[in-house]
Amino acid sequence: MLLNEDLTARTLVHAEDLDWIPSPPKGVDRRMLFRIGEEKARATSLVRYAPKSSFSHHSHPGGEEFLVLDGVFQDETGDFPAGTYVRNPPGTGHVPKSDGGCTILVKLWQFKASDRKRIVRLPGETPSAPSRAGVADSWVLFDGSDAVVTLEDWKAGSEVVVVNPKGLELLVLNGGFSEGGEVLARWSWLRLPAGYDVRAAVGPHGARVWYKSAPLLHDDICLFEAPAPEDKSR
Repeated sequence: MLLNEDLTARTLVHAEDLDWIPSPPKGVDRRMLFRIGEEKARATSLVRYAPKSSFSHHSHPGGEEFLVLDGVFQDETGDFPAGTYVRNPPGTGHVPKSDGGCTILVKLWQFKASDRKRIVRLPGETPSAPSRAGVADSWVLFDGSDAVVTLEDWKAGSEVVVVNPKGLELLVLNGGFSEGGEVLARWSWLRLPAGYDVRAAVGPHGARVWYKSAPLLHDDICLFEAPAPEDKSR
């Protein structure tokens, strides 16, 4: 499967408007944003766990990065409430589940091959970063491996610029803004190649956004390996 695979093009997906597509495990559904591959894929998706749903143990040879959007995501390492950001580097594995249900933004097979550090940022653990015009609060969730991952609250009615020297991926968590002549609302996903800055006119309710500044395809990105029975990429 190829979905939004052209990384040189501005790509906007209003994920709230997409149908949920069942994953192989019962009770786990997804809305696909970017995909190169089938069940084993370089992919970005929203994944929804119904209450009491789970995956069997599986590995992530290409790494896994996720943000909990609602509910509580769980695995054998702990409980991760909404707002948690996690990076599981290449070679790690787990048994994901959610007793009460949850939704996550998840990125697979998009790590640098040399990135081997696990990162967990629970809500409230990250100190505020310096603010700028139009931004009420800013938190840097991760800075390393040629990537900076940020969570921000944008002020209602303001104009906000996000400079994009490397490549940019953004998800609206709440509220909304206009950009490039289009309106982005909750769970709108925007991906821009390097050099195309975000110039947002924030709506009357403000906006909370997650964004990642990084090459859209690292020079030393993890290569696909031969599929294994346990490799159940979302």
